[in-house]
Order: sequence, then C-alpha cells, then structure tokens
Amino acid sequence: MTRTSPANATSGTTGLCTGRVAVVTGAGRGLGRAHALALAAEGAKLVVNDLGVGLDGTGGTAGPARQVADEIRSLGGEAVAHGGDIATSEGAASLVATALDAFGRLDTLVNNAGFLRDRMLVNLDEDDWDAVMRVHLKGHFLPLKHAAAHWRAEAKAGRTPKARVVNTSSGAGLLGSVGQGNYAAAKAGIVGLTLVAAAELGRYGVQVNAVAPAARTRMTEQTFADTMAAPGDSRFDAMAPENVSPLVVWLGSALCAGVTGRVFEAEGGRITVMEGWRPGPTTDKGARWSPAQAGETALKLLAEAENPQPVYGAQQ
Repeated sequence: MTRTSPANATSGTTGLCTGRVAVVTGAGRGLGRAHALALAAEGAKLVVNDLGVGLDGTGGTAGPARQVADEIRSLGGEAVAHGGDIATSEGAASLVATALDAFGRLDTLVNNAGFLRDRMLVNLDEDDWDAVMRVHLKGHFLPLKHAAAHWRAEAKAGRTPKARVVNTSSGAGLLGSVGQGNYAAAKAGIVGLTLVAAAELGRYGVQVNAVAPAARTRMTEQTFADTMAAPGDSRFDAMAPENVSPLVVWLGSALCAGVTGRVFEAEGGRITVMEGWRPGPTTDKGARWSPAQAGETALKLLAEAENPQPVYGAQQ
C-alpha cells in the first residue's frame, strides 16, 4: 500500500514548511493537534509536546503526544513525542533539546498548551489562579526563553535563523470573559509577552506573533456545542480547530517575513488583524489637575471616545 505523505494529505498544500522543524506545545488534542498535523502536511518535522492532562490540568499521560506523533509518521512525515512539563525550566529546555537532538535544528515554536479553572472572581481560589497562570503564561515564557537563547546563539555564530514563534492568546485576553478572570489575565499577558519578544528578538532573525482562536476544543465544547456538525454533514464546520491552523502554519513559515508583533483573530473562514491599545481623545493642561478638574476632564474625553467592546458573557 502506498503511504500518503503529510505534504499531500491536505488539499492545497504546497510544502511551504519543507525543511523546517517545528515544536507545538499542547499538541495532543484540539488546536495543537490540528496545528501539528497542518505543519506536517506542509513538510515540517515535528516535536509534539503534551502532558496529557485533564481539562483542569490534573492527571497526565504521554498517550496523546505519542498518538499524534504516530499519526504524522503513519502519513509519511517525521515526528517525535515530548511529554515534559513546559512550565518548568527543565521541561522547556528539554523541549528545545529534543528538536535539536532529533532533527538538528529548530525553526518554529507554536505555544499552545493550556487548560481551564473557571470561577467567578469571588469564588476563584488562589490555587486556581496560580495553576492557570502557570500553564498559560509561564508555559509560553519558558519555551520562548529557551528557544530564543538557541536562536540568539545561532545568530551570533553567523547563522541568523528565519525563526518564528506563534503564541496563543484568546478573545478572553483581548476583551475579558465573565467567569474567567484567571484565564483572561493570562491570555492578556501572552499578548504583552508577544509584543516584547517581537521587539527584543528581531535582531536575531526571530519573528513573534499571536493568534486568538475561536474553535471547538475540549476547553470550549460547551460554548460551541450547538455548532457541532452532524455525522455526514458536508457543510462548512466553522468551529473546527483545523480552520485556525492555516494561519498558524503561515506565521510559522519563512513566507511571513516582516510580520512580527501582531495579533490575529481566527475563526472559521475569518481572519482579523486585532488593533490594540492606542491613544484616543486627550488633553494637556500643562499643569497639575485638581481631582475635580481631572474627573470633569475625564468625563469630557470619555464622551468623545469610542465605547469599548463588551466583555464576553457580560449582561447587556
């Protein structure tokens, strides 16, 4: 039986990641799995990272990472599994080392790992806050730090890479989300980290961007339950995680040269460039305001400003 290679397994593939080595965290299921398969379909060699934890971050098994790596290999691609905890310095360092040991290089890092501990603020335990911050925000920082150290060394040795980092934020991080104070804060932090990394690492040939995806995964299956396609339904499934992956693949390729420090929303067939905080109405007295004057001025400026978009889940 002839084996179908990942580069030909998806319609419209062009091999735009041929020769590149990509690492995807949280790649055992959902968006991460879709990203890993899509990168492999475009010719990338993959390190598939996943702790195999439950939706709340407890438990753990190496099975999901191995299954995705096996799936890529069954399609003729190259992939290895990594079951380390990327929210520890040791685990993040071993993630980069695995790529270098297995394939001799690292070109693309897709930070995607995460889980939920949703609570309203007054019910949100400190442990729930710390756990979500750890996996989402620290779990982005540490792989980025270790990959960036490798790329900086390459650049200083005269081998400037065409390195790419794709971070995973969320609409909750951009607008807020009721019942997800920990998750929203972590995802907002990822946007800030993305901007700083893009500014600091450009000199070493590294581009850093973020996506804010909307898709049906274990984390969102209740939210998007009514969008699930029926078996055999040929209509476009707008909430399938595979819809987000083409943008991630392009941002992880050399073809996106010059695109860095940007945030994109991706949902179904829609891609949006998100425009963050920028100055709105302003006034300068040239001297110190009294509290009453500051308040009166603030109200006048607010009357001239655009209303913010509503927080997800807020009552209108």
